[in-house]
Amino acid sequence: MINFDEEIKKFHPSLEVDEAEDAIYNNNVTDMTDILLAMMKEKEEKK
Repeated sequence: MINFDEEIKKFHPSLEVDEAEDAIYNNNVTDMTDILLAMMKEKEEKK
């Protein structure tokens, strides 16, 4: 069975919308768009 007291002790509230937005936008992670742009730039430079 689920021990609700234990589960509540483990609970961490989610970030507020503004905090989550800041965390997402300030996280500078390379995504597929960045990789594709770099590949296209590299291909153009070789021509």
